[in-house]
Amino acid sequence: MDLVLEAADRHLLTPYVYPAGWPEAEPCRQLLSLFVITNLGALALYLLFGTLSYYFIFDHELKKHPQFLENQVSREISYAVRSLPWISVPTVALFFAEVRGYSKLYDNIEDSPYGWSGVFLSMLSFLFFTDMGIYWIHRGLHHKLFYKRFHKPHHLWKIATPFASHAFHPVDGFMQSLPYHIYPFLFPLHKVTYLGLYIFVNVWTISIHDGDYRVPRLLRHIINGSAHHTDHHLYFDYNYGQYFTLWDKIGGSYKSPTSFEGKGPHDYLRKLREK
Repeated sequence: MDLVLEAADRHLLTPYVYPAGWPEAEPCRQLLSLFVITNLGALALYLLFGTLSYYFIFDHELKKHPQFLENQVSREISYAVRSLPWISVPTVALFFAEVRGYSKLYDNIEDSPYGWSGVFLSMLSFLFFTDMGIYWIHRGLHHKLFYKRFHKPHHLWKIATPFASHAFHPVDGFMQSLPYHIYPFLFPLHKVTYLGLYIFVNVWTISIHDGDYRVPRLLRHIINGSAHHTDHHLYFDYNYGQYFTLWDKIGGSYKSPTSFEGKGPHDYLRKLREK
């Protein structure tokens, strides 16, 4: 995040926003800047990619499904926009620790003992580490002690749209993002790679709510796509994973998507039309 903060300071905050005598490295200024940048960035990612997905990928026929709620899209957006600032509070604390140099993020490829191969391997390990972390956190949020208070709001959307992707209770939203933030404190990671991965995981979160169930046949039971996540919203106790089905298979919570078996939401709508 320090790359984004440095760019914001250089091109906007130092010349146009803050008093000349307020040093860029002063902690209060950094916290304030990070809070604003994090909120604006999260909102921009959510609205930009959510809107693109909603208008160009999401099948609007799904809005005719009986479990699609009245005014659902506006309710999803409203819930997400109200939650994001609260999610950003602990997120900014972790970003601040990164900026102050407590993480294992590095600037140059030469700083990695493994060079470019280390960058590539760190991308893979990031995906597998965060997939594991999110699986267990997500599954834990379904426990009766936590579900009703924190995770149930996200399950209001049985037939989700891309805008449901960030419509979480703030505690739920932060907990499921925690593995992304923990990783660079445990393992070396190139700063630009981390920034790219952070954007990717937000786009992926939108994509698994987009109602587009197409996955290459060979990857259907490996990649946790929109079909898998739709069944999670519909049937509750299955497919907790984020990118892969690995941990669902290990944890006994994997369910082959009903959409792959001719029993999904689109099939239900087709049968309604035939009647």
